[in-house]
Amino acid sequence: MSALDSRDTDLRKELDATLQTRRELGEEYEPALVDSFLEKVEQRIDDAVDRRVRRHLAEQQMASARGTRRPKDADTWPERFGFAIISLVLAIPLTAVGGGIAGTAGTIATWVGIVGVNFAQAVRHNPELLGRRDRSREDG
Repeated sequence: MSALDSRDTDLRKELDATLQTRRELGEEYEPALVDSFLEKVEQRIDDAVDRRVRRHLAEQQMASARGTRRPKDADTWPERFGFAIISLVLAIPLTAVGGGIAGTAGTIATWVGIVGVNFAQAVRHNPELLGRRDRSREDG
């Protein structure tokens, strides 16, 4: 049984106990019981996130100590293409809102923002677009 399975079992037991308590105490205690159960779920989520963050930081420290370069978060073509597609899909409602509220100026401001976000993403992956060189690529 993995750790995840045991946590699921514990959470299932908590839910069963909450439901049994609700049956015994009646509907007037239901909001308090639900809040109590949700606090336990939230605490489990917080604990899991804390463990992941600590593990990620430890991995970064290990990589830094070894002198290795951490890979970029979105180095692959499909991820960059996906970013572009999502920004264009979101451009439609953003343009409608910007144009509806502020007319032509709102539409222009919206598209300046969309182009800016995509340009920033492109420069992040290709620093030479601004005439700067990525030193880690030159060293390697």
